[in-house]
Amino acid sequence: MKMLAALSLIALGPLAATAQTAAPERGVQGHSLSSLHDPKVEMTLPATATYLGSDRWILKAYADDVELHAFVEAGDTRQVQRLYWVQFEAYLPSRPELKHTYDSPRHTSLGGMDFFVDTWAESTGSKDGPDSDSTHLKALLKAKGYTLPATMMSVRFVHLMDGGRKELMFIYSEPAPAGLTAADLKLGGKAYGQWPGLEKGLMERGQKSIRFEETAARWHQTTAPLSSRSSSREWTSQ
Repeated sequence: MKMLAALSLIALGPLAATAQTAAPERGVQGHSLSSLHDPKVEMTLPATATYLGSDRWILKAYADDVELHAFVEAGDTRQVQRLYWVQFEAYLPSRPELKHTYDSPRHTSLGGMDFFVDTWAESTGSKDGPDSDSTHLKALLKAKGYTLPATMMSVRFVHLMDGGRKELMFIYSEPAPAGLTAADLKLGGKAYGQWPGLEKGLMERGQKSIRFEETAARWHQTTAPLSSRSSSREWTSQ
């Protein structure tokens, strides 16, 4: 019986592993996500977005407590056309020397909070570390029957707290234009000249896709967990 249980955990991968960690602390109702701390804020996504679920685990290599929530928009084929990825992170007290650092010179204000802003285009088929947040996100998408386009463009907004010990991250992603790969859009690529215009529209759509307001303490933790960083994220993680 013990062997069967172990094999089941291996087969389920990161989703099963999270069953042994603390449940997500933030709650979701419809297309709104409420956080009562770090920061105390309510986030509202488009009414057309579908909530996929949450995951929480300890990123062991960095002693980082990670809580992930994902929303998507997709067509009949269930291929993602819009991804809304919200994530909370906090280093464990056992590693007081660690801090999140970002070097992007671009900033914006959302809901009165300062956010680092960076962008990229990347293949979604890259191999991720088994403990990475990208692996956990892809496992959640797969569990819900969704697939990702081969190449996606992303804009990331990161708000740091507690001297960099904690962060709120929001990533908005959408498919790259048909026929273009990530290599095409990078410096030296055949479509690099299109990137400034694509990037501008991407950042505008990302910023408009989420609204931040002070949390109303009228509801909290209505969803159950599944049973289950650098300026260039590129679908992989620390």
